[in-house]
Amino acid sequence: MDSLDSTLDSMQNNRFAALYNSMIRELTNTTHLSQTEVTSLLMVYYKFVMNNGRAAKMMTKKQFYQIFLVLFNLNDMRAADRTLLHITKHVKYVDPAGWIQLFTLFTTGDLTMRMKFAFAVYNTKGTGLIDREMISVAVERFFIGEDEDEVMELRADMCELIIKKFDVDKDGFISFDDYVTVVSQQPCLLEFLGRLFPSVDDQNVLAHCTNIDSLISY
Repeated sequence: MDSLDSTLDSMQNNRFAALYNSMIRELTNTTHLSQTEVTSLLMVYYKFVMNNGRAAKMMTKKQFYQIFLVLFNLNDMRAADRTLLHITKHVKYVDPAGWIQLFTLFTTGDLTMRMKFAFAVYNTKGTGLIDREMISVAVERFFIGEDEDEVMELRADMCELIIKKFDVDKDGFISFDDYVTVVSQQPCLLEFLGRLFPSVDDQNVLAHCTNIDSLISY
């Protein structure tokens, strides 16, 4: 165990083992990640926790935001907040299981899992339906410029285009079934209301940094 991470001393390595060994086995059995990948990700998590002091046991949400915005290159704070709600119930912290769940979502090839996550993030009211107001708020960041009238027109046009495309049953809302119908046929529309997943390039960097071997393209 002393050699698990050469940047840590033996006491720190032993504490990691005591805290996470049983969790590593459980998460390896319940996710698509290998034992090495889960261990590496939890080691990264552990190092963030150590920065919070000897008594700390979890990553802070402030640390998560920094990772989300910098390492993942995802710059939508509303998406970060919704992602946090999806992976953890803690108010101020991100627990280790939530940390692994995040990477499970980001690295899975299971389109259904990705659709469930994306729809939950986009459905900001938690109603199970995406309405015109949610779409309007989301498309605000798609268009910016000095000509306010032109920007407003572009946003309105985009909103109408999205509703026309995704409201399969024409009831004025986008349900999960509507979303699945469209995205199953056109997976490129998975993130139709804004980026939620790291790009391929960002995933490659992430994979090398955290030893997620299954993501690395040799």
